[in-house]
Amino acid sequence: MIRALRGGGGAPIVSVELRPPLADLDAADGIDAWIDLNHAIRRFTGDGRFVFLTDDAVGVSEEETLGHLDANLDPGIDRSRLVPFLTCKHSLDYCRLYAERAHTMGLAALTVVGGDPRGGAPRCLPHAWQLREKLRERVPALGLGGWANPFRAVDEQAGFLLDPHLEADFVLTQVVSHHDAGHLTELISRIRAEGFTAPILAGVFHYRSANPRTLSRLADFLPVPAEGLTAEFDAGLPAEEVTARSVRAALESGADGVYVSNLRLRDAPRVLGRILERAGV
Repeated sequence: MIRALRGGGGAPIVSVELRPPLADLDAADGIDAWIDLNHAIRRFTGDGRFVFLTDDAVGVSEEETLGHLDANLDPGIDRSRLVPFLTCKHSLDYCRLYAERAHTMGLAALTVVGGDPRGGAPRCLPHAWQLREKLRERVPALGLGGWANPFRAVDEQAGFLLDPHLEADFVLTQVVSHHDAGHLTELISRIRAEGFTAPILAGVFHYRSANPRTLSRLADFLPVPAEGLTAEFDAGLPAEEVTARSVRAALESGADGVYVSNLRLRDAPRVLGRILERAGV
């Protein structure tokens, strides 16, 4: 995976983030959800895209990703393009075993992040770099990704990324939009000027509407440019065009690529295609 990220020949890397089904679905709905996820993964990996898979992303219980993939993933799928998130909000033994299982299954990388400290289980270690360090010792062949938040103080985030203990082969960022991409530009300019070379994939959230209740709920977990989004949707812009503008802005900010999240599983490949066509990517 790391060779693919570094060897894009100048072409931007377009990947997606998908969520496993919720753990509390009934049996029939759970089976349908996993079938939809398998279909989306097959299509995206067949198109040569990386698929990031979340780990308890928004404080709700999701199915354990590796267990499903190991049991149900189609044999022909390129597993090296699957990149689960792993948070520190598990026991250290679980995290070590998770990395070993991922490597044994043919996955090439994990994105290791701290996890939301506001609820749920405590972190096994205070910082994600500490977990990456231990996983590197345990499974040295496994690529490890880090995390950056352009909306935090640039000195702080640059300091994290330039620290020799980062232990990250690539970095994902908090989601950004064309309404606030200046934060990303500032961070990338700063760290590149100081010699940071790892690939950076910027997050882009696919807003399907500007429903005030939805935007308010999302604002608990990510920066939401509600005023700008509302104006665009009120003006009649299709959701794909709004997201395409954010994709373009992220790439113009200096990111090596993007990962697009909040795509509905059943039509995710088709919607992503429309977004990229509008973005000119």
